[in-house]
Amino acid sequence: MKTPPRYKTAKRLGATVFEKAQTQKFAISAERSEKNKRRGRGRQSEYGKQMLEKQKVRMTYGLTERQFRNYVKKALAAHSTKPSDLLHELLELRLDNIIWRLGLTQTRRAARQMVSHGHVMVDGKKSRVPSQAIAVGDRISVRDGSKEHGSFVGFSERFMERKLPSWLSWNPKSMEGSVTLKPTSASADVAGDLVSVLSFYTR
Repeated sequence: MKTPPRYKTAKRLGATVFEKAQTQKFAISAERSEKNKRRGRGRQSEYGKQMLEKQKVRMTYGLTERQFRNYVKKALAAHSTKPSDLLHELLELRLDNIIWRLGLTQTRRAARQMVSHGHVMVDGKKSRVPSQAIAVGDRISVRDGSKEHGSFVGFSERFMERKLPSWLSWNPKSMEGSVTLKPTSASADVAGDLVSVLSFYTR
């Protein structure tokens, strides 16, 4: 996926779309830009709000329009009582997102590269598919030959400094863990208004 100018995009959609934009300096700059925008624009339409939420969620997870639309279709086709919760679950259970949630990388983009380069195992088998859907009980680990890779040096110490999501388990010494529960909006922060996102695709 071609990445647009990051800081410009983050100012338009919100700092959550790019992890490196989540700094105090950026927040001050974004607030200044937002004040200037308010002076020159009228009321935003409902369609415009829905499109903005769609773009924000899609960019947060680093998905193409086609990939994101497929997740939306799957959430709607399941006829769940709350399709927004199912969409959130599908996005969170991507392998690259889980690698990022575990703190193995600083960004989701770096997590995609880590998986693509063959550093990650799922249930004992090497995976090179960042979008692989992980289920509760699946075991995730760092490949033995990759444990001395620069990205993992000192990881045990860094891991102790971060809070692990309640739906994941991880042993920093053996470099393996698993998905213990399905992620919910309470256990994994939601990237945007998913109800608005679904409304955008069902207009």
